[in-house]
Amino acid sequence: MATTILLVRHATHPLIGRVLCGRMPDVKLDDSGHQQARRLATRLAAAAPRVLHTSPVHRARETADFIARACGLQPRLSDALNEIDFGAWTGSSFDDLAEDAAWSRWNSVRADACPPGGESMRQAQLRAVAGVQRMRADHPEETVIAVSHADIIKAILLWCLGLSLDAHHRFDVDPASVSALALWDGGGKVLWMNEGVVG
Repeated sequence: MATTILLVRHATHPLIGRVLCGRMPDVKLDDSGHQQARRLATRLAAAAPRVLHTSPVHRARETADFIARACGLQPRLSDALNEIDFGAWTGSSFDDLAEDAAWSRWNSVRADACPPGGESMRQAQLRAVAGVQRMRADHPEETVIAVSHADIIKAILLWCLGLSLDAHHRFDVDPASVSALALWDGGGKVLWMNEGVVG
């Protein structure tokens, strides 16, 4: 009775690698992101998914729209898949954050640190894991697509692997990549991680 959860990171956008976007509104995919999303959608259609959930953040919804058209599905907004609330850091450049001692702590002890005025990764993990568990319960033996963000996908994978959130730096979750879980009542396993499309 395993459910396959395909964890999809949104495609690329102009601020990626430069700005901590978090839940900033209207961060849109660029041309490369559109190309990635189209190829990703074609690939995912072959998996015959039953349902498509997405983070409510614009760049995730935009990626999900490409997938929806290819798969003949209606995207369902899921707060469980929402990006971490980075509080006061939202919209900051990574260059500026490099001078912040709290940012350094966030990246070294992710299991305990919390952005100023925001949400800890542990809190985000709790809601994200609860979300994929609901998907498992609602869709036994089916394939579910969940479009989200790098840290949320990492949090779910770390939970399934039984690793601390402090291990978040041990693997990457690239734009437009797919990671997969098989979940069943009382257990689960990681099928693959960070398989991406070129471009």
